[in-house]
Amino acid sequence: MSTLKDQLFEEILQARQRVYAVGEPTPLQRLYLPGVDAEVYAKREDLGPIKAYKWRGAYNCMCKLTPEQRAGGVVAASAGNHGQGVALAARRLGCKAHIFMPRSTPVVKQNAVKSHGGDNVEIVLIGDSYDAASAAAHEFADVNNLTFVHPYDDPATMGGQGTLADEVVMSGHGSFDRVYLQIGGGGLAAGCACWFKKFWPDCKCIGVEGVNQASMKLAVDSGERKVLPYVDVFCDGTAVRVAGEYTYELCRELLDGFVTVSNDEVCQAIRSLWNGLRVVPEPSGAMGLAALLQDWDAGKIKPGEKCLVVLSGGNMDFSQLGVVAARGGVRETNRTLRYLRIPMETKRGQIIKYLNHIPEGVQLMDVQFGRLKGDIQHPVFGILGTEAQFAEIEQGLAKRGLSAEDVTNDEDVQFRMISYDRVHLSHPVFFVIEFPERPGAFQEFMSGVGRYANLCYFNYKYSGEHVGRAMVGLEFLTVEDREACRAFAESMKGTTIQSIKEMPDNVRRRVLDNMSPMER
Repeated sequence: MSTLKDQLFEEILQARQRVYAVGEPTPLQRLYLPGVDAEVYAKREDLGPIKAYKWRGAYNCMCKLTPEQRAGGVVAASAGNHGQGVALAARRLGCKAHIFMPRSTPVVKQNAVKSHGGDNVEIVLIGDSYDAASAAAHEFADVNNLTFVHPYDDPATMGGQGTLADEVVMSGHGSFDRVYLQIGGGGLAAGCACWFKKFWPDCKCIGVEGVNQASMKLAVDSGERKVLPYVDVFCDGTAVRVAGEYTYELCRELLDGFVTVSNDEVCQAIRSLWNGLRVVPEPSGAMGLAALLQDWDAGKIKPGEKCLVVLSGGNMDFSQLGVVAARGGVRETNRTLRYLRIPMETKRGQIIKYLNHIPEGVQLMDVQFGRLKGDIQHPVFGILGTEAQFAEIEQGLAKRGLSAEDVTNDEDVQFRMISYDRVHLSHPVFFVIEFPERPGAFQEFMSGVGRYANLCYFNYKYSGEHVGRAMVGLEFLTVEDREACRAFAESMKGTTIQSIKEMPDNVRRRVLDNMSPMER
């Protein structure tokens, strides 16, 4: 009796005769990762006809429809890549496609669907999520007796996606010890694992899901499909609330394990792909590499093992680049970014004194501080460093009777809620300064003004540029000290500080009004 796995294998065999009518095989490329002693290859699906792997399943599925089904038209729901695949297939096969997309879908993805489908495509924007768009698409298909082209939970769709694995097997670079496969609904993982296990039985096929996206692992662990109460959409290509019916059965049988990756780990993987291949994938496209790096750090990958990651898509929203760069860290030097809240006495020069004692090699990425009432202040420092450097910081604080609180995941830090109490400020002046991004440049400036002023506000975030920019608030005991500090600041222009601009009174008042304290 034929099993679902046998059926899927046959679907992949048949799909090999169809999908190359609209796309060429994508290359397999060696990826060199500093500090990782493994042979890593990336399957470059970002170089396919829609810059993602989804064309394979959509075209194969639509090729199998009867002439009557195609003549009536098809329906699909998509947040981006699947819609492009259906649009491409509709134009090639000469049929009409109604593609339902959330209203929040970026215009660039809507335009991509239109460009691939032309007059054969109608885009319907509805709902605020993929689930809402999918429900509307199913209802439309039922009412109008049209065929719904599923993005993953259809053997024909999975068969097309499995041709990716066939190209890997035929490449001559195998066999692989480990393969990392992204999971949204599970079609890619099921199709590829089916093929790899047939030809390389000892290959470990590992499913990769995002934090707050792990519906497949939840299903496998619990023995039944369950709906996630919340889905994170940073990796929007894999944001699926519940595992597919068919894909659940296949992934439960074929996958050797799961890795769950955080958004920060995905950003670090994107940075590694840029450094190694000069490519910027969409977040879900880098999840496989994020899992591999996590496994390497955990000692699960043996030196010399041959590993494959699938760069599943390159349709990055331009607006996400800044977020990715900020959260990407510096993977190649084994440093991580942590935010530490450190208690300090309300005395002149305390923050600068701390900055001057940061261990050599540590990079200051962020400072958030606003003066509040009380004898103890709690500035937050974003620090990029190694485990040894963080241990040195901890030891240094312990000698002073202090300890740091790790607030990396605190919402007030992530959203930069920098509060301060203006009631306690004396003759304040706010500057916007620009300084070279080199160790000690800012400290030199602050050491000078520290003779006259006390720091009451500090807002700085590393941007990756050659210069750093910060908004600094200073308070003075006397008007004379304030005027002397102004003169000193002016003298620093073009030297240690490249530029300095005092905020006009009206702007300063607006800042004070808008940034009033959360507590008194």
